[in-house]
Amino acid sequence: MPDASFEIRPACDDDRLPLAVLFAAVAEERDGIATEPPVEIEARAASWTLEGSLVAVADAEIIGSLHVETSRFGFGEIGMAVARDWRGRGVGSALLVAAIDWARDRGLHKLSLSVFVHNAAAIALYRKFGFVEEGLRVKHFRRASGELWDAFEMGLLL
Repeated sequence: MPDASFEIRPACDDDRLPLAVLFAAVAEERDGIATEPPVEIEARAASWTLEGSLVAVADAEIIGSLHVETSRFGFGEIGMAVARDWRGRGVGSALLVAAIDWARDRGLHKLSLSVFVHNAAAIALYRKFGFVEEGLRVKHFRRASGELWDAFEMGLLL
């Protein structure tokens, strides 16, 4: 089991490839994020938006990430990924604390996100931080298997 010590910091240019590798690993699981494999790691790394990206790092390895895509309307849309071995160990909570602070510092009035309705752990984490369900997108995400998955829209007023 990895050491439970980690830090949260803004992403930098050297994080591009490790961020893409983490993203691809989470996509391989096919149940937590909308993207499914294959993920073109080099292309993903090159296109990664660093502004608004935070990373969780343990022993020089990126174990989690959270990106806030800021809209021109004053809210931020969150996307998060945490390495499987680090889930349930405070990484997601630490990333959310940092993201909420980041958003407030930039004058955003709200954070929002989409989460698959079956992702009970993520939903519980978001609720813990005050996010509320604002809507349900029925059969919104077409999966590679052909299945259509529902997602909750959740928001947090800052």
